[in-house]
Amino acid sequence: MFAEERQQLIVGLITASGRASVTDLAERFSITTETVRRDLAALEAAGSVRRVHGGAVSPDRFSTNEESILVRTDQRQPEKTRIAEAALALIPQDRTGSILIDAGSTTEALAELLAARTAATTAVSGPATELVVITHSLPVAAKLSGQPGIALHLLGGKVRGITQAAVGHSTVEAARRLRPDIAFIGTNGIHAAFGLSTPDPEEAAVKAAFVQSARRIVVLADASKLDAETLVQFASLKDLDTLITDTKPSLDLADALADAGVEVVVA
Repeated sequence: MFAEERQQLIVGLITASGRASVTDLAERFSITTETVRRDLAALEAAGSVRRVHGGAVSPDRFSTNEESILVRTDQRQPEKTRIAEAALALIPQDRTGSILIDAGSTTEALAELLAARTAATTAVSGPATELVVITHSLPVAAKLSGQPGIALHLLGGKVRGITQAAVGHSTVEAARRLRPDIAFIGTNGIHAAFGLSTPDPEEAAVKAAFVQSARRIVVLADASKLDAETLVQFASLKDLDTLITDTKPSLDLADALADAGVEVVVA
């Protein structure tokens, strides 16, 4: 195989999965790790990949890169729906207790499923107790607002346009005064060494407050977030109870999650 052909295949692999390690590429193409590194160097020079420690990632995976919630909602919809369905199963159907739903496209999918389930349950059994749902996300609140069987609490603050979520000191302080039973958290990256991260410091501060406040932490992250690092860490793996994702984590991440005692659910 010519180097140019191999490099095109490497770009395709990284585009599909978001990243690839030097050792995995060496095994796949039966070449030395030195040859892989030369290929990655050539591809990085051409702008096709971005090299990171141990391998390479898609060129759009910079630490501060962040797509708007409107764009992300249309991406990987089947995968996010499966993750949301697995998360919904953790919420009591008797509408007791309290949950917190973080901002994000996958958590928004959870809110949509929760609204539909609550509506169906109410239609059959009528209004009874209410599930307390706390959020700082405008899209999440819009899906749950006025829904019978749900007592919605919207945290205030400065709204970031790109995520349509409230952030800032008042949001953080409000979160710290709460103790929900389960927090469903979104993330831009989950990494074996760096933990959970997001590009914006204000968003990270709110997420950190959520993680510190809730009794149980459930992270919803599709495959594109696995092994990714963005600018600001907001939690370590040891802070988590459960990760719900749509693909089996890499060996390094799986080992780190196991060491941290995190339950992994592949939806």
